Amino acid sequence: MSDDRNNVIDIEDKKVPENWRKYVQLGATAVVLIVLISVIISNLFIVEQGEYKVVRQFGEVVRIEGEPGLSYKIPFVQTVTTLPKYQLVYDIPTAEIHTRDKKRMLADYYAVWRIESPQQMISNARTIENAEAIMGEIIFSAIRAELGQLDFDSIINDESESSRGNVSELVRERVNASLESGNYGITLSDIRMKRADLPEENEEAVYRRMISERQTTAQDYLSEGDAEATRIRASTDMRVQEIVATATADANEIIAEGESEAARIYNEAFGQDIEFYSLYRTLESYKKTIGNDTVIVLPADAPYTRLLMGLYE
Repeated sequence: MSDDRNNVIDIEDKKVPENWRKYVQLGATAVVLIVLISVIISNLFIVEQGEYKVVRQFGEVVRIEGEPGLSYKIPFVQTVTTLPKYQLVYDIPTAEIHTRDKKRMLADYYAVWRIESPQQMISNARTIENAEAIMGEIIFSAIRAELGQLDFDSIINDESESSRGNVSELVRERVNASLESGNYGITLSDIRMKRADLPEENEEAVYRRMISERQTTAQDYLSEGDAEATRIRASTDMRVQEIVATATADANEIIAEGESEAARIYNEAFGQDIEFYSLYRTLESYKKTIGNDTVIVLPADAPYTRLLMGLYE
């Protein structure tokens, strides 16, 4: 009997204490709360400045958040993607254009654009890459139409003006009209030409022609300069001749006046003392006619002889 009593298990001893049950319940509750909080936090998202948040449910757009702040999505059902609100730059592939004067050229452009309506962009273009591809085709068509109205020289000389205005502005207006009619939800803000090149097979010929034109222009400038220099030299020579002639005439007039005045003075002096003046003139003539080696043969009654001999009467 004693062995049977030893094999009896007391059920009360095997029961979990009431305190442990409370701890298990609290732990389970905490785990559930943590999971719920994690799920809630993981399904919150922030809308940054300069972006759209697109909320999709089973692939379909249910709403678009554009205002900066905190928003949410339904767990496991909805997903969130981002679209830029700021302006984007699209480098347009180089396109071959035929100008009005039948020249071939390669036009390289870039475009600045933005998403105006995310809903329309997603509905009709789906992605940014598709939107750029669609816009690129429209831009190429517009550029080809506008540049086709211009000559090659006016394009490469940065004179891209048609009879209706600036080409870039006309292309922008044409592209935006097409994008609006297609409800693509995007807008072209600006478009600019980076460069205009020639196909390789045409470059050398065009360069030679351009060099020839520049040389012709330079020669025209040189010819005009030579002609102007000749005109200036002729005018200067004529002016110099006029000045020299005037000066010569004035000098001759002054000389004539001086000689006249000298003759008058001589006459006055001669009239005051004829004999003294005659002697003075004779002595002056000696200075010119008699030197150190001068030999003079004079008649005895010559005036020079009489003066040398001291015979004044």
